[in-house]
Amino acid sequence: MLKYSGSNQKVKTQITGVSGTTYTYNQSLTGVWDVYPLTDGNGGYKISVFENISGTSYATVFSYSLTVSLKDEFAPFLLSNKYVNYSSSSKVVKKSTELCAGKTAILGKIKVVYEYVIGNFTYDYKLAKTVQSGYIPDLDADMEKKSGICFDYAAVMTAMLRSQGIPTKMVFGYTGEVYHAWISVYSAETGWMNSVIYFNGKEWKLMDPTFASSGKSSAAIMKYIGNGKNYTAKYLY
Repeated sequence: MLKYSGSNQKVKTQITGVSGTTYTYNQSLTGVWDVYPLTDGNGGYKISVFENISGTSYATVFSYSLTVSLKDEFAPFLLSNKYVNYSSSSKVVKKSTELCAGKTAILGKIKVVYEYVIGNFTYDYKLAKTVQSGYIPDLDADMEKKSGICFDYAAVMTAMLRSQGIPTKMVFGYTGEVYHAWISVYSAETGWMNSVIYFNGKEWKLMDPTFASSGKSSAAIMKYIGNGKNYTAKYLY
């Protein structure tokens, strides 16, 4: 967590973990704590804060290195953060609890969450044309207006699944040479299921859920889960 209490109107936070990938965030200027996920897991991280000097030039005002040892390796993918921001009282959590009531199977919960969002949300083409760099979904607002861009869809579904105790990654990366987004979830039976919900460049899709009853021997699991080479993650949130 990090809070900025200065007066500069353009502040950025950068976090670099053991993977070497640098995440750049627009730091909140309202004196609130920003929660940043340490998605590289255990190891060394460098956190730096920069204030704008002029134009696109920034100066370092804070830099700190730390070593992380997680008590729970899934913690970064079970909790709220700057990009997937919710609380127990959030509308997104209440709706998820309602949808998943009585369901115990992880894939059953994934299916109802996916069907709810895809069936009730509409794509906001106006926002897509005007969205600015640094845009962050407001999940309660999304639930109220039931519209958004792909980032909103992904964040809403991720929050819904995390609130049900399902480790969930919101991922931006590549399949082959195509840059797109997907949601990966973890279950004890299968491990990480990559791209269980994915964006194909035009719309969100749900991986065929019929493999649920056939275990790791399922051809669908081997194709979409077992072959990690199909997916190259760039950013995890």
